[in-house]
Amino acid sequence: MKNIISLFLKGMGMGAANVVPGVSGGTIALITGIFEKLIDSIKSFNIKALKYILSGQFNLFAKHVNLKFLLAVFTGIVVSIITIARVFGYLLEHHTVHIMSFFFGLILASIYFVGKTIDKWNLAVVISFITGTAIAVSLSIMEPAQENSSLWYLFICGIVATCSMILPGLSGSFVLILMGNYQLVMIDAVNNLDIKILLPVIIGAITGLLMFSNLLSWLYKKFRNLTIAILTGFILGSLGIIWPWKNVIPAKNELGQIIYKDGETIVKGYNWFLPEHFNTEVILAIVFMITGIIVIWVTETLALKKETKN
Repeated sequence: MKNIISLFLKGMGMGAANVVPGVSGGTIALITGIFEKLIDSIKSFNIKALKYILSGQFNLFAKHVNLKFLLAVFTGIVVSIITIARVFGYLLEHHTVHIMSFFFGLILASIYFVGKTIDKWNLAVVISFITGTAIAVSLSIMEPAQENSSLWYLFICGIVATCSMILPGLSGSFVLILMGNYQLVMIDAVNNLDIKILLPVIIGAITGLLMFSNLLSWLYKKFRNLTIAILTGFILGSLGIIWPWKNVIPAKNELGQIIYKDGETIVKGYNWFLPEHFNTEVILAIVFMITGIIVIWVTETLALKKETKN
């Protein structure tokens, strides 16, 4: 029962993280130690799982896909989105610097704790780390493409967005913005339930999730150090998006109009700056950064004690 509650809470962390621009659920999964298990469980939805369902062997199906684990995590994600994530949404609107400072500290500390799980650093691992960082930084400053409603492009959008959602340090929504189809898919098509747009995206998302989870699982097992290095680089490269002091560059459609969702501006990029005055807001921001670091340190310390005990 304790394990179920723990997984539920980790799922809540993943759900809450999705509200914060630049933070992905994959980052929280990696920090809390369930990333590999999550990928392995998702990839288990294969032909064998389908055979179990069709033959009525539901107990074997549940064991094959690790259903208890998935239900605990995804229940936590859903509950978080309905509850905690709404609170985070309010904080992002009214206390942006402080909530972003907390996540900046959290992600900053996670770079160290995730990176230290690499067994051996060598040239290949260093190159992987630099490559991951460069990719994430490039994505954060890239100019969005033009909107494209072609079926093949929508299919690709589904694949890329879903893959980026489970990758630590990459935001699926932000990638859709870069691909030029955020408003078309997440706003227009969702609000109007436009099946012609949504169907190829959903098919691409399912395809990408199943294919990518298999690839990522294989890489994690075959090239563990290299995979962790590049994922750590992704997290490091995403810090610019989480930096508390920045001005938003709004995303615009092909007519030059600012894109909104639920009355809020969709972000295309940022102009970063340092605070000019050392005032109360800055002091509180530093306190929240330190709090984020402490949260990760305590989480990792408790996890280490549990592993040692087991």
